[in-house]
Parts: sequence; structure tokens; C-alpha cells
Amino acid sequence: MAKITKEDFISSLKEMTLLEVKELVDAMKEEFGVDPSAVAVAAAPAGAQEEAAPSKQTVVLTSAGAAKINVIKIIREVTGLGLKEAKDIADNGGNVKENIPTEEANELKARLEEAGAEVELK
Repeated sequence: MAKITKEDFISSLKEMTLLEVKELVDAMKEEFGVDPSAVAVAAAPAGAQEEAAPSKQTVVLTSAGAAKINVIKIIREVTGLGLKEAKDIADNGGNVKENIPTEEANELKARLEEAGAEVELK
């Protein structure tokens, strides 16, 4: 028996009615003991979740605001950077922390904004 290609199978499916496709799925369940529709449904939500909300975020300081000293203190505390490096981020903006969990990024953003800074999550 000649092996059917994936493209041939898909083109055959396009020509079938819904009833014929249902019968094909039922026959596959009976023959192989697997529900092909369950595999397709289970795979869809995983991909949808990845697109919905990224699990890692980067906290980016856009402006330190008027209370720059408080912002520098927070940057030093969360990053372990020295005074000069933390001051450079506060003066010029930039990434405070990269690739951190979304929950941690939101908490850090809230702390920096409370101190008067302008912050973005990317």
C-alpha cells in the first residue's frame, strides 16, 4: 500500500463534509484508542497562555523624578549595585532588573513609582 502524505491527507479532509470528518475521527478513536480532538484542544491553551502574558519582565526606569535619592536607594537594594552604578541608572534611565517574574516586576515597579520614579515594564 502506498504511503499517504500529510498534504494528501489534508487535501482529502478539505473535500469531506462535517459528517464524514466526524466519522473519520470516530474511526480513529476506535482504531488507535486516542481522541485526536483532545490532543488539539489540549495543545491550544498552552500556546494561548504564552502569548497572553509574558512570564518574565524587564523593569525599565524612564525617569527618577524629584526624589532621586529614594529611587537610588531602592535600585541599590534590589540590584546590589554600588552607589555610582545605581546613580547612573537614576540619572540616565535604563534597565533596573531584567527577566524577572511578572509578579516581582510589578512589585518593584510599584515601589519605584511610590518613590516618585517613572517606570515601564517590557
